Amino acid sequence: MNKSKRPFTKSKRSFRRRLPPIQSGDRIDYGNMSLISRFISEQGKILSRRVNRVTLKQQRLITIAIKQARILSLLPFLNNQKQFER
Repeated sequence: MNKSKRPFTKSKRSFRRRLPPIQSGDRIDYGNMSLISRFISEQGKILSRRVNRVTLKQQRLITIAIKQARILSLLPFLNNQKQFER
């Protein structure tokens, strides 16, 4: 019953808080290609919300914008370079 009493100590690890990828002034639409292209992998896939570190609402808007840009042929549906190198 007689345990040594240690005061609760926090670990001294300091970490830098990551900046959100979408600033408050950024508009998420198919025309904003510099913003949209950050959320697409090298293969042309839409990155997940965990990887992007965005909110659910932002992820939905990003997904819609990417799909609209693909339909308007601003973005490729697939970016598979290995097919064309043969």
